[in-house]
Amino acid sequence: MAATKAGLPRLLGVIGAGQMGAGIAQLAAMNGVKVLLQDTNEAALGRGLEGIGKSLARFIKKGALTDDQAKDSLNNIVATPDLKSFKEVDFVVEAVSENEALKRSIFGSLDKITPPTTILASNTSSISITRIANATARPDKVVGMHFMNPPPIMKLVELIRGMQTSDECFLRAQVFAEAMGKTVCRSEDRPGFIVNRVLMPMINEAFYTLMEGVASAEDIDAGMKLGTNQPMGPLTLADFIGLDTCLAIMRVLHEGLGDSKYRPCPLLVQHVDAGWLGRKTGRGVYSYQ
Repeated sequence: MAATKAGLPRLLGVIGAGQMGAGIAQLAAMNGVKVLLQDTNEAALGRGLEGIGKSLARFIKKGALTDDQAKDSLNNIVATPDLKSFKEVDFVVEAVSENEALKRSIFGSLDKITPPTTILASNTSSISITRIANATARPDKVVGMHFMNPPPIMKLVELIRGMQTSDECFLRAQVFAEAMGKTVCRSEDRPGFIVNRVLMPMINEAFYTLMEGVASAEDIDAGMKLGTNQPMGPLTLADFIGLDTCLAIMRVLHEGLGDSKYRPCPLLVQHVDAGWLGRKTGRGVYSYQ
C-alpha cells in the first residue's frame, strides 16, 4: 500500500468528518494516500463522504480531475466510527471542534492505539500544541497542521511547533504538506498562531462596528472587500468559518494573551447563543435559507 509521491504517509488517519476533516481526507486521497476517516457520529461520516463526492464532482466539472481520478480518490477513503482502527496508521491529523478537553482526550487515546513512531498532528486553529501534546507520552511527535478552508483548494498550511516538537516531526509534517502541493508558514506555539492572531481580531472588530451602528453588515463587507482587496468581507467570512469557531478562537486569544482588545464582541456571543452560526445553520450575520 505505497503512496504515489515521496513524503506522503503510507496510511493516514483523519479524525472528524466535518468540513475540515472531510476536506483534509479528500486532499490526501486526491494525492494517492490511503485514508481512514474516523468520526464517532456515523451520520456525520455519511455527510462527510457525501460532501467529498460533491466536491470531487466539481473538480471534474472544472477539468481538474478525470472521472477515473475522482473514483480512485473516493476509493482511497475508508470511513470508520472506531478509533481503534488506527492501529497501523503512520500519520494522524485530528480535525474535531475547537475544544481543548476533547482534543486532549483524543490524543491520549491515539497515544495508546497508534504505533510509537506515528506522527500526531492537530488541525487546531488556535489551541496550544504544547498542552495537547502533554496528553501523550510522545510530545516530540505532536505538531500543529492548520489547514485552511476548504483544504483541497486553499494553498496554505500553517505549521505550529510545540515546546517539545522534534525537528524530525516538524520536517515530516512540512514534507507531507508540500508533497500535497501546499505552501507552509511556520509559527511558534502562541495563541492564534499567525493567521487567526491577525484575522480573528479583524472579524471581531467588524462585529463591534455592526453592533455600534457604524454601518450595515453589507456596507462593512463592501468596504473591506473593495477597499482592502479581500475576496470576501469579514462578516461574510465569519459566516463561512462558523461563528461558533470564531468565538472559540477569540476566547482563546483573550484568555491566552490577557489583553482586553481580544474581548469577544457581545454581538458575536449573542449570535452563537441564538444558534445563528453562519452558513452551516442557514443563519448567521446573513440569512442563507
